[in-house]
Amino acid sequence: MNWLLNLPVFPMTVVILLITWGVTVVVYLVVTRLAVGDRVRDFKAISPGMLPPLAVVFALLIGFLAAQVWSDADRANQVVNREASALRSAAILANQFPAEVQNRLRALIPQHIQTAVREEWPAMARRDATLTIVPGALAQALKLALDLEPSTPGQTIAQRELVAAIQTVLEARRQRIMLSTSDVGVVKWSALLAQVILMLVAIALVHCDNRVANRVILFIFATGAAASLILIAAYSRPFSGAIAVHPTLLQQVMPEAGGPWGL
Repeated sequence: MNWLLNLPVFPMTVVILLITWGVTVVVYLVVTRLAVGDRVRDFKAISPGMLPPLAVVFALLIGFLAAQVWSDADRANQVVNREASALRSAAILANQFPAEVQNRLRALIPQHIQTAVREEWPAMARRDATLTIVPGALAQALKLALDLEPSTPGQTIAQRELVAAIQTVLEARRQRIMLSTSDVGVVKWSALLAQVILMLVAIALVHCDNRVANRVILFIFATGAAASLILIAAYSRPFSGAIAVHPTLLQQVMPEAGGPWGL
């Protein structure tokens, strides 16, 4: 499903609608072909009361999956915001130290941002980013901050805050890489799609004696189910797909984008 989940919103909507309507047409034609003679009476013996429980199960599945993907998307935005804020704080705190330290930190922070944008974000979009590689720029920045020898009380406080800011960046980076592997999963997708097909079959069987009403009800349910599938598919992967989190905030920390040391 990678090709589908990585489509922009409009093409994804068109594809999911067409697939859902196609499955609906197949279900309708099969049930209509079978609903002849005594089978009509057999099909009509199926109680319409089975539809509400199926609908409740479908609604619960949609609710749980929607809560998961929305939560992952919100967390992804939050960790990127936290990483950008911590980088900005580190850049500001660098002003409290000698020029040599300032210049070194001002070189390491853009280096980390460039690595995140050019290497980590494409890897996260492919869902193959890992934590095995230590971020070199951040490791050097943390070592530099720990090796500082403050000469004033203000520098002592700034050093402590600088170390905390860099550690926050490291933790935010770890969380966004972990979130990049978040996905709905094959089992969950299979359960949801199976529930949609079961609902279509049940509706077609219950209304098999009235083809016009059958077509109308199947179209309405299929369109609503497709809308739910589009919603989950669009948010299923925080750093790839139709609605992805981009490194815009990190890039705003760069000096050429009006970062704190460019003021």
